[in-house]
Amino acid sequence: MLKQSETIDENKNPFIVCDGLVKIFKTDEIEVMALQGLDMEIEQGEMLSVIGKSGSGKSTLMNIIGGLEKPSAGKIIVDGKNLSDMTEKEMVLYRKKKVGFVWQKSERNLFPYLTSIENIEAAMNFTGMSAKEKKEWAMELLEMVGMSHRKDSYPRKMSGGEQQRIAIAVALANKPVILLADEPTGAVDSKTSNMIQDLFRKLNREMGITIIIVTHDMKLANKVDRVVMISDGKISTEKIMKDKYREQIDSIESEELGDDSHEEYAVMDKARRVQLNEEMLREAGIDTNKVKVKVEDGRVIIEAENK
Repeated sequence: MLKQSETIDENKNPFIVCDGLVKIFKTDEIEVMALQGLDMEIEQGEMLSVIGKSGSGKSTLMNIIGGLEKPSAGKIIVDGKNLSDMTEKEMVLYRKKKVGFVWQKSERNLFPYLTSIENIEAAMNFTGMSAKEKKEWAMELLEMVGMSHRKDSYPRKMSGGEQQRIAIAVALANKPVILLADEPTGAVDSKTSNMIQDLFRKLNREMGITIIIVTHDMKLANKVDRVVMISDGKISTEKIMKDKYREQIDSIESEELGDDSHEEYAVMDKARRVQLNEEMLREAGIDTNKVKVKVEDGRVIIEAENK
């Protein structure tokens, strides 16, 4: 199998750069700011999860990276190209050739009237492959996701977990450089969730594909090297997996990966602003928008105004 990393030129610069992303949704009556100057960099071949409360902006971020939406302001650069400057035709080609999507609901991933292998082959219509090449690549993908025995099955005859594994194969059919997964374990049981987690890591290692997972599932989030938390349209914190866990990740069950598995960092934006989450503020006894900030022994200390 051709590794995806062999098809991409090495680039020392970040593969994906989100620079001051702003996204505003407008209706006749209201205006909602989903992203508020979000900054983030993602390396080529990285596997990370994006978490946050409903309405925090995580799905909007995924849609912008995937070329489904354009930011209202700021830049989104992928492999050195600014998506904001692309025409609609160029965006369509970008989505077809560079990005694979896995959605939570199977009806967004699979055609109900096609078998597993037919669904995968249908996603190759714009690859220029011959019929023989399509079938060979489809079978290879089915083997990769452990579903070759279901190649002639229709979605309605499969479990939710089986459908998701076929959906992952469909997302990889056009040999993308980015795989975007929106709540991929949201509709499956814990055993199937573990299987999907392990499958993502396998694909990341073997294909060198950049994988971004939007999820509420902390078991899934904790099994990636970097966890990015979005709050109010900005990156608030990041959690980086500790080396001792990274070395043993394949032999560790998700349930064993607790808060100790990652080191958490607050993220400072370009304006030198740091978000403090509600738990931090509560523990510090801060309940106003004014605080005292001072430096002692090389540490920045934030105190409630009345202290």
